Amino acid sequence: MIELSENTEAIARQLAAAKGIPVDEVVRMALQSSVLVPDFLGNKQRDSSPEAIASRRACIDQIRHDIASMPILDPRSPQEIMDD
Repeated sequence: MIELSENTEAIARQLAAAKGIPVDEVVRMALQSSVLVPDFLGNKQRDSSPEAIASRRACIDQIRHDIASMPILDPRSPQEIMDD
């Protein structure tokens, strides 16, 4: 079992509540997205195989979906926000 700081756990719980998914899934998704950073695991070259490209594209599509499904926290119109 991994122990998290109170602050880290609070952030994970807030994000999970906002997305309506379990905390475990939020943490897994965050870790998976971290692997997309090229040098995270010391990888110098990106795998350009069709499978790797399809996998990266699926990850990006998942991120786009997750962002699009996030709640809107500011009810003002875009114009009102820009004018503020």
